[in-house]
Amino acid sequence: MVNGARTVFKYKTVKGPLHKLPAMLKLLLFLPLSFVCMSLPSLYLAIGIIAAVITASLCKFTLREQLTDFKPAAFYASLMYGLSVFSVLFENWGSMSLPTLAAIAFLPRADFLHSALRLTLVVQLSALLFRTTSSVEIREALINLERRIRLILKHLPLLGKAITPRPRFLQNISLFLSFIPEIFETWAAFNLAWKARGGKQGTAKIKTLVFVLITLSFEKAALKARALEARGK
Repeated sequence: MVNGARTVFKYKTVKGPLHKLPAMLKLLLFLPLSFVCMSLPSLYLAIGIIAAVITASLCKFTLREQLTDFKPAAFYASLMYGLSVFSVLFENWGSMSLPTLAAIAFLPRADFLHSALRLTLVVQLSALLFRTTSSVEIREALINLERRIRLILKHLPLLGKAITPRPRFLQNISLFLSFIPEIFETWAAFNLAWKARGGKQGTAKIKTLVFVLITLSFEKAALKARALEARGK
């Protein structure tokens, strides 16, 4: 069993303030906030990151859990930084001296820092949602929301006849959302098994484990879909 503190976005059973809120309220709060973050200036993003850290601490997330949730942001930030350095080197190669070019290329640019702050805050909001809301709560909240929307649309004069009461769209969204922490948990288990067998970090690990992860994820998705179909949901 993988330690929850080492798994990104794993639901935390210890009850904090956000645990007490209804799942639908959290979805309506965090999902729009994630889109709003895309247009915020760097100063407000930094304030949001600090606020998210305080909120996570109030929800009894340990420092280790918060740092674990930063892993996706750190990975993509490193990738963006590498691409930024490469693009500067490629565009200015031969036009200036090597020390000057290196100083310019490896100095983080303002647009990179802004993107990194946005990514960090979005990841923090995702962690607050998934660590305080179980996959069952997310699924039930979205299904109930779609049922209510369909009931409202069914009373419309022309469109009502084409609307069925059976939820489909948001149910698929809920399955996608519930798979996000599951994929991270599976990857953490693979990573531990890889280390236990003396495997080294590098491209060999990624090439081996990613294929297994994708295959297992498709199998889990198929099993869950068949289970829901058998229950008539």
